[in-house]
Amino acid sequence: MSRADHRPSRRAFLGVTGTAVAAGLAAGCESGSPQSGRLDAPASTTPVSPTGQHQAGITLPQPAQPNLLAVVADLGDAVAVGPLLADLGQAILTLTAGTDARLLGLPPGDLTVTIGVGPRLVRMVDPSLPGAVDLPQFSREQIAPQARGGDLLIQICASDALVLPILAAALLDQAGDRMHERWRQSGRRGSNIPVDQGLTAPRNLFGFIDGIVGPHTTVQEQRDLWLAGPAPVAGGTIAVLRRMELDLPRFATLSVPDQEAVFGRYRATGVPLSGGTITSDPNLGAKTPDGRYLIPADAHVRRAHSNVVGVGLMLRRSYSTDEPAPGLLFISFQNDIRTFTNTLTRMDHSDALLEFTTTTASATFLVLPGFDQQHPLGATLFH
Repeated sequence: MSRADHRPSRRAFLGVTGTAVAAGLAAGCESGSPQSGRLDAPASTTPVSPTGQHQAGITLPQPAQPNLLAVVADLGDAVAVGPLLADLGQAILTLTAGTDARLLGLPPGDLTVTIGVGPRLVRMVDPSLPGAVDLPQFSREQIAPQARGGDLLIQICASDALVLPILAAALLDQAGDRMHERWRQSGRRGSNIPVDQGLTAPRNLFGFIDGIVGPHTTVQEQRDLWLAGPAPVAGGTIAVLRRMELDLPRFATLSVPDQEAVFGRYRATGVPLSGGTITSDPNLGAKTPDGRYLIPADAHVRRAHSNVVGVGLMLRRSYSTDEPAPGLLFISFQNDIRTFTNTLTRMDHSDALLEFTTTTASATFLVLPGFDQQHPLGATLFH
């Protein structure tokens, strides 16, 4: 039973639409992390330790800071990767401690910096390691060559938006001519919506709660988030970044019931159309008395459901964007790249949400294991 049968007016709308929309992993992907920040909240002064088994900026802090700047860069062929990563790690320690003059007197607050290396660098070490595989191209993308792939990810998050460009400038200065910026994207997270047991999630630009499902417990994180081995990558994870433009004018022409049919959830509450609470697993078999699916066949929650796809859960830290166009910087963390690629492949075939998205940048990175003063960033991989 199609969504068109569920919502006749939406079928009529799509029938007269001639716009070709490129696809990316959609806003509000069902595998997600319910972490968020408030745009109207004062900048947090609670520091987040940059050291430990895992890098900060993935599961910590909770909720995620409201502001993000992601910088994707390339390295020269002759660059010694190990020393560069060690330098960046040392700079992160001084910057997050507030002892680096390049902060220009600003307090770091809850600043986090997360570093990942691209598939080309991972293959230089061992092509069989997690993170060595590039993302495939998917249909309906509009990605310039400069916005696909990259050697290094610098993810900077903070409650104080002013800190972000200052940090980026400091880290690019630390790298010098060893690193050249490829593309960057800033973003903000919407206001917190309570989900369950202290967990929250933000709304996206479509007005829906974005990222309700995800690995929340330690057991789930060990199963679906963190890399357990081999030893050089243990404690790391795989990041996927997808920048998408959202067709807000077209989506806004739909009635609220038709918008909800696209997502498979109620807009106001986030509750699945099959009923229950916001944390209820969507009942994909539930039907109306006359035999129609409560959650349409092409609804996002059905096409992206991890059990249907046969993959694990993604941890989400996505951010809404307003330039170069209104959209979403989709960021997911998972310990198997197939969690992402298999999900998007299934969505690519018939997910109603993709009709309103255009992917304009795409990259994947091996997020390095945690580090400290005695164990430099990247030392387990690049000796």
